[in-house]
Amino acid sequence: MYENATKFYIAGAWVAPSSPERLDVVNPATEEVVTQVALGSEKDAELAVAAAKRAFESWGQSTKQERLDLLNSIIGVYQKRMGDLVATVTAEMGAPAMLAQKAQVPSALGHLMTAAKVLKDYEFTRTRGTTTLVREPAGVAGLITPWNWPLNQIGCKVGPALAAGCTMVLKPSEVAPLNAVIFAEILAEAGVPAGVFNLVNGDGPTVGTVLASHPDVDMVSFTGSTRAGILVSKAAADTVKKVSLELGGKSANIVLPDADLAAAAQGAISACFLNTGQSCNAPTRLLVQDDQYDELVELLKAEVAKVSTGDPAARSTVLGPLVSKTQLERVQSLIQAGIDEGATVAAGGTGLPDGLDTGYFVRPTVFTEVTPDMRIAREEIFGPVLSVLRYSDEEEAIRIANDSEYGLSGAVQSSDAEHAFRVASRIRTGMVHLNGAPLDQSAPFGGYKKSGNGREWGELGLEEFTEVKAVMGTPA
Repeated sequence: MYENATKFYIAGAWVAPSSPERLDVVNPATEEVVTQVALGSEKDAELAVAAAKRAFESWGQSTKQERLDLLNSIIGVYQKRMGDLVATVTAEMGAPAMLAQKAQVPSALGHLMTAAKVLKDYEFTRTRGTTTLVREPAGVAGLITPWNWPLNQIGCKVGPALAAGCTMVLKPSEVAPLNAVIFAEILAEAGVPAGVFNLVNGDGPTVGTVLASHPDVDMVSFTGSTRAGILVSKAAADTVKKVSLELGGKSANIVLPDADLAAAAQGAISACFLNTGQSCNAPTRLLVQDDQYDELVELLKAEVAKVSTGDPAARSTVLGPLVSKTQLERVQSLIQAGIDEGATVAAGGTGLPDGLDTGYFVRPTVFTEVTPDMRIAREEIFGPVLSVLRYSDEEEAIRIANDSEYGLSGAVQSSDAEHAFRVASRIRTGMVHLNGAPLDQSAPFGGYKKSGNGREWGELGLEEFTEVKAVMGTPA
């Protein structure tokens, strides 16, 4: 299934890399090597950029119908390969099989379908008086995607980029690159014109830096850590290219006094622990009013007890492994930091879950008596770790929620929807979920502050890959 893992997709063909360097792709549940991928060099990245630049001359002038036809072709081929993608995501990043089948793999399909839907009705030209505003493709786009929701991030970049008329070079995370190889195979089978889509596997300092700094790359769309996003911005600065960043988060979940506590507890654990806590928008800070604190903590303990951790291939598994040994060590160190700083371990803690001695597994953990100054309340942990904080009144809850360098997402729980909306309007984040409302793929995804500066998904996601031209003096 991975015969193209040691090749790159450039200018419409699978080509040998310029360097013999290889990297093991490790199954995080078994610690065994799945296969190897080629690691790209600067030369490989430059060849891909050159191919994308040549292809933009024609694809940038393509019609809306041509782009729609291509997206619909991709959607059809993607549906045929979903079984391969489910198995791959589970093998390379440890997503539980049910999560891979119901969320990880379908998410990209949803973004492709949304891009087609938006494109069908989108007006690229709008006239106001004697001035015409034209949305034109930004040009060559460098796409740098993470390992935690790999297909979701590929789909929500590639779909809108194609819809806008951009050509592109994709550098997926080297930690979980195999799904991207299959995605490239899908686009090739679907008939993407040569050079419109190019894939080069590699690391950030090499391939990522080329995409960010190259003068022939017109924009970069990056999803990943805030640290890496800052490096991308610095690398892109000299060429003054457009940079769209979707970065980290430390989202607050405010439980108001009139909320259904049982539903709040179930939702808090489910949302925080989804994908083994490896989601940038995970609501990892749970804010509870003093009078309800003890009751909600007991409900949280009961919910954690229901969470099954183990073999991601088992359909009953809720929590699989973390993606890598590096990630495991980071999460374990932050759990220990919570203990050292005086938080109470209400569930979980350091060490491997009972019965597991192989794989990068972590115990689902709930900390209570957490204060806003603790590391576990301020740093993005990226694991199944929930911090429960007290507040005395609504004003304090809002202050605590906003006391973060991040601003990606948030949540409010209340039996009064209008009250919940009023509180949501005061939270400084790009998204807020009221009473467990799910994500909406037509709504913009992105954040404030160190959570980034771009928007993905839906109409705004398409516009991210465009530039605006004003033509004055056009006929009325």
